[in-house]
Amino acid sequence: MSPSDEELVARVVALQDARAFEALVHRHHAKVRGWLRHLTRDDARADDLAQDTFLRAWERIATFDARGRFAAWLMKIAYNTFRMAHRKAARDERLSEAIAAPEVVTLPVTGRVDSERILAELPEDVRTAMVLCFVYGLTHREASEVMEVPLGTVKSHITRGRARIQERYDDGRSSDRSAASKR
Repeated sequence: MSPSDEELVARVVALQDARAFEALVHRHHAKVRGWLRHLTRDDARADDLAQDTFLRAWERIATFDARGRFAAWLMKIAYNTFRMAHRKAARDERLSEAIAAPEVVTLPVTGRVDSERILAELPEDVRTAMVLCFVYGLTHREASEVMEVPLGTVKSHITRGRARIQERYDDGRSSDRSAASKR
């Protein structure tokens, strides 16, 4: 007779028993993958999300409350994994569209600049905050909610982005001025 889910979970928690966890994966993989295929309608994406689901389950297995069924707990992790990936994909798509847009936008400090060129030089997290605030007009608080980071982090990203743009822009203008003055 094979051990119950609860017995396997207890072995994983107490002994970090990878074989017990492997048995849980084997027992529930088809159900989790089927649920994710239903949500995504994409076999490859469902496989990736199932892998992420089981990784998260391994990392959080000590939080499983044996009053509920392990399968339900696992399906909740799968659903949350799907939701997080879906939100991230949508956020990344909006950001890519904004960065790829060849439009000229007004950024503080520099005035009008080629947004694609100037934003491409910024680190991703700084660029994300700058695009949300200056291209899409979100407040710092709204950007912190979108990025799921503290408000102070967004403010730091904006400050760093402004400083980096100012530094690059001023260096370029001062180089142009010095070259012009030598003529």
